[in-house]
Amino acid sequence: MKYLAILILSFIILAAFTSNSQLQLKRPKGWPAPVYDSRHNPLSANKILLGRALFHDPILSADSTISCVSCHLQYSAFTHIDHQLSHGIYGRTGRRNSPALMNLAWSKLLMWDGAVNHLDMQPLAPIANKDEMDMSIDSVMKRLQRSPVYKRLFYNAWGDSSITGERFLKSMAQFMLTMVSSNSKYDKVMRKEQGIAFSEQEERGLMLFRRYCNECHREPLFTTNEFANNGLPPDTTLNDYGRVTITHKAADSLHFKIPTLRNVEYSFPYMHDGRFSRLQQVIDHYTSGIMHSNTLSPALNAPIALSPENKVDLVAFLLTLSDKAFLFDSTYSFPHFVFTP
Repeated sequence: MKYLAILILSFIILAAFTSNSQLQLKRPKGWPAPVYDSRHNPLSANKILLGRALFHDPILSADSTISCVSCHLQYSAFTHIDHQLSHGIYGRTGRRNSPALMNLAWSKLLMWDGAVNHLDMQPLAPIANKDEMDMSIDSVMKRLQRSPVYKRLFYNAWGDSSITGERFLKSMAQFMLTMVSSNSKYDKVMRKEQGIAFSEQEERGLMLFRRYCNECHREPLFTTNEFANNGLPPDTTLNDYGRVTITHKAADSLHFKIPTLRNVEYSFPYMHDGRFSRLQQVIDHYTSGIMHSNTLSPALNAPIALSPENKVDLVAFLLTLSDKAFLFDSTYSFPHFVFTP
């Protein structure tokens, strides 16, 4: 029994060491270097697990009903799908469609208007927003400090049970950094995996995409992570003019973050205000709905002419960007075991 106890203790110590050992940020082959510098926030399994628990926990909202996952559901590419604008506590409605979350290590500026300039700071925006979670970071910390579960999780992640805002934010960032989507049919074709090839229709769609869409939705991330005016007429109720509200530069009027098209099959509704529910509507906008203005993206000044057949081909290609391994990866799901006594 003595030797068995020693053996069990050895396994526990080994598991703890492994869970806190530094992990490498996933960088798919051929992708650019991430802009997130993980040297200042080295990844570990226990910190990622802590961030995962926090991401799913409505304890972060004033009435304990809204969690991050309320607006960023995994199976819909970490966005919502049942309404145009994000919903918050007490049935409040936000001003924008929640962006899909993936490949965030490659994004320097976050939110539709670039209001957040570092992933470590991103959770502060929805937490403090009165129409979303309506909580101060100090109030969140007090709640977490009263929780035996989070005392244990912070201890496992950080070496002691001190619960601070910095540790909270860095742990959440670590979980979001693991949201790397790079295993779609498109990726498999690019990797030349045996037995995987585009159909003739998908190949035609790829050629159309590279001709008309790649300027803003650049491979392999399918975004430049920049901001642009895509010719969308402003909603007269929301009166949202995008990045100009942050920079106060007239040239940024109607500029919004260019979203990734990865998993676009699942990330509807589309646009910053969720006005389109189908990909066909998005494509129709670019062929016949552009509103010309002084800040319109230069890539959209020339008309885009697509036949009905072209549009079907383009959609066929966009569907190859779906990454079901990412959408249904259990390591992103609610960690029941963490909250089990």
